[in-house]
Amino acid sequence: MKMNDAIIKRIEEICKEQNRNICDICLCGGMSPSSIYDLFKGRTKCSKVITVKHFCDGAGITLSEFFNRDYFNDAIED
Repeated sequence: MKMNDAIIKRIEEICKEQNRNICDICLCGGMSPSSIYDLFKGRTKCSKVITVKHFCDGAGITLSEFFNRDYFNDAIED
């Protein structure tokens, strides 16, 4: 799995777990949802840590909790 695919998968998991949508979480984290949507649409090939951090802030989780999945250990470069 590519790193961006792993990030997308984790974002989808968090949205499902919290019964929230991407837009809501992004806005709560103080960022535009377009950053995440660009990742989903393939317009962004390398997501920035700060983008993931803002998403985590909106979801009320830490970066450690976000990346605490085995599939990140095996993810390959995009």
